[in-house]
Amino acid sequence: MYRSREHRILAGVCGGIADKTGMPPTLVRILWLLLSLIPGPLWVVYVAMWILVPEEPKGYRTV
Repeated sequence: MYRSREHRILAGVCGGIADKTGMPPTLVRILWLLLSLIPGPLWVVYVAMWILVPEEPKGYRTV
């Protein structure tokens, strides 16, 4: 999995999840936002993925 270069708003985490699962990036962002309303440290998971998941290499294409 990579953080997306094409479907990025902040760090490309949701875009990378969307590319990996085949879901539309907007749907992943909406689901992430809805899940973040549930009490818990979802923002910590986002920051951890931002740090740990590498950015998509230039010229990399997902199928």
